[in-house]
Amino acid sequence: MSPDRPVGDLFRRFRERLSAEPENGGAAERGNGSRATAAGPGVGRTDAGSHDAGLAPHPPRDAAPRRRRKGGRGGGEQLNVPPAEFTSYYGRPILKPPVWRWDIAAYLFTGGLAAGSSLLAAGGQLTGRPALRRAGRVTALAAVGASTYFLVNDLGRPSRFHHMLRVAKVTSPMSVGTWILSVFGPAAGVAAIAEAAPLLPERGVLGLGRRLLPPAGHAAGLVAAVTAPALATYTGVLLADTAVPSWHEAYPELPAIFAGSALASGAGVGLVAAPRAQAGPARRLAVAGAAMELWGSHRVENRLGLLSEPYTQGTPGKLLRAGRALTAAGVVGALLGRRSRVLSALSGGALIAASVCTRFGIFHGGVASARDPRYTVVPQRERADRRAAEQD
Repeated sequence: MSPDRPVGDLFRRFRERLSAEPENGGAAERGNGSRATAAGPGVGRTDAGSHDAGLAPHPPRDAAPRRRRKGGRGGGEQLNVPPAEFTSYYGRPILKPPVWRWDIAAYLFTGGLAAGSSLLAAGGQLTGRPALRRAGRVTALAAVGASTYFLVNDLGRPSRFHHMLRVAKVTSPMSVGTWILSVFGPAAGVAAIAEAAPLLPERGVLGLGRRLLPPAGHAAGLVAAVTAPALATYTGVLLADTAVPSWHEAYPELPAIFAGSALASGAGVGLVAAPRAQAGPARRLAVAGAAMELWGSHRVENRLGLLSEPYTQGTPGKLLRAGRALTAAGVVGALLGRRSRVLSALSGGALIAASVCTRFGIFHGGVASARDPRYTVVPQRERADRRAAEQD
């Protein structure tokens, strides 16, 4: 650039030329349109010029700029961050859900029914109530047989049950439970077979069996009754010993729930099968079992915080609510059915159905908590925050 044409002079002439173009209305404006009205690609428009030319404003250059929110960075509005979702790689759960099927939930119920029935039979035996004793022994044998079938069916091969007996490991609930079932089953079987002694002839070899079976049945019935509390509660310990969040956190309540459910179901058998005059122990057993079961169910649905949700929602919530309703109805019917055989039997059936709902509800609630990564991540973070706060 030459010295006789300074920059200021050039800028002044350029500004004068721009201000003179709208007034002169040159050929360029007539032919191609002004900057405000041209429609060619890359040409800017304003709202006012576009309106005169019959075009939509694109973009609205003369509109007031949108104000940013306070605290935002850069231009434009601040975007809202979507809420965090607890997911895992490839959509898989953090924990592997239990591979157990419905037969394990049925095993939980039949094991408790066998334990409660054996206690009922022992009560009938010690108080001289033969109908109550007979109903408890026969039901205990049938229930423990069903439990063995469900367990072996889950294991896949009967030999696996036999192999579990090669080792007795006190720290393993599964090993302890296998040995409990192995002691309880034969004792319940001998006690139930002893009920057939009056059907044998009085003379000969069978007559000898008729004389020996009753005392053997009494001894076996007491052995089964002593083992029954362990059979009723070890399944709760087994579930709580897993890494499933809603089972593991409910370790104080699960054994109590299963014990109460076992007592209530055994009492239900007595109310259904025994006459009113002999059903007194069954009524008392129903009240005690219902109290334990309702207390434990209330605790797992309210004490565990976030981990209580699986027990209150979906199928587990419906099952547990139905179990509570049936338990309450069964207890009321047991207390009011002292003079009604029909009402007593209906209350017994309600108590047995309540035990089914409770066991299946606890089972499905734990499986649901293992499938959702939120029930694994959030409690871990809360425990880490508590430990950090304690160290500070």
